[in-house]
Amino acid sequence: MELYLEEKEMSKVILVTGGSRGIGAAVCVRAAHAGYKVAINYRKDIDAADQLINQLTSAGKKAIAVQADVSNEADVVRMFEYVTEKIGSPSALVNCAGVGGKHMLVADFERENLELLMKVNVVGTMLCCREAARRMSTNSGGTGGSIVNVSSMAGTIGGRPGNSAYAASKAAVDSFSVGFAKEVGTQGIRVNVLRPGVTLTDMTSAVRDNADIRKSIESTIAMNRTAKTDEMAAPILWLLSKEASFISGASLDASGGGFLIKASTSGK
Repeated sequence: MELYLEEKEMSKVILVTGGSRGIGAAVCVRAAHAGYKVAINYRKDIDAADQLINQLTSAGKKAIAVQADVSNEADVVRMFEYVTEKIGSPSALVNCAGVGGKHMLVADFERENLELLMKVNVVGTMLCCREAARRMSTNSGGTGGSIVNVSSMAGTIGGRPGNSAYAASKAAVDSFSVGFAKEVGTQGIRVNVLRPGVTLTDMTSAVRDNADIRKSIESTIAMNRTAKTDEMAAPILWLLSKEASFISGASLDASGGGFLIKASTSGK
């Protein structure tokens, strides 16, 4: 039986971007069990969002779905307004929405792919943080709140070959989050980052669905395995909770011990 962090604060509202699948969906489930009213953002997959809504509401939890493309400013504004109208102004935001982009070497870069990565992973995160800050800030009548931006361990190592553009977008999220946390530290808002290692989701389907690739990737991880989505959701909920009340501007690496650099067996 799963154990969930119990806060029993039913007035809490959480918005999870990219919440219908993967890490975002796992966050929604944990948040609902922790007493949050949950707003599940999705871009296209309404079926996945509806399935998650049914799962949560059948368990007696409050949850709504809201469609929005986080790279579209008008969509982001509309999303926050809709959530506020339906279940209240968010006191917690988890930015899970993201894209992996095409796997390609620098010499093969395509402008369209680069723009997509930056628009969704970076600008989308920033726009959502802006709207959250406007509502959460005690300077503008809010009651404070907590934000977790989901980044990636790729941002700390430059990514694997062919993945440098994605890594750069996540490094931007890391840097932005530190600066943002400093701006709003006196306004009742905490901002932190979770940096997942390789986690089995649709974004990593090449690893998830191919045993040989998965084994090769796992051999480079200290714990010799990939992560489950709930292993990312748990620390995210902790970062949002009162137990992390003095933590802001931090990046938590959920990497299974990090990447291994194997010693040579040749004796050289």
